[in-house]
Amino acid sequence: MKIAFICIHNSCRSQMAEAIARHKAKALGLDVEFFSAGSDISKGVNQQAIRMIKELYSIDMKDHYAKLIETLPNDIDIAVSMGCNVACPNLKTKYYYDFGLDDPSGSDDEIFKQTIKSLDSKLNTLLQSIKTNSLKDFIC
Repeated sequence: MKIAFICIHNSCRSQMAEAIARHKAKALGLDVEFFSAGSDISKGVNQQAIRMIKELYSIDMKDHYAKLIETLPNDIDIAVSMGCNVACPNLKTKYYYDFGLDDPSGSDDEIFKQTIKSLDSKLNTLLQSIKTNSLKDFIC
């Protein structure tokens, strides 16, 4: 299974989602590939996101980089928008979800933590739905 997290700039929310989801799926023993991309590209991954994910999960995102939607594989099973109303008409997926998260870029660490907490909860639910083969019932 392949999951893509989509955002506008692929610099913050989608990057954090990719890192956290990969970490959680491994712990659950799920065979899932994760990707992230944006409809427009940024100059790089948000440094505050890199720092916060390292602090909260001990996940090193230093090798992450911003990518465009066009770089994603053609066989994505699930596309997850971060809440930025990014339409992905070129992605033919079985499932599409919108996590509805506000962009914490430029906010203080507490706002970042709230966003990450919401993201973590949504990822837990998504991954459990995959594990129990109940994606048709998944609501984010």
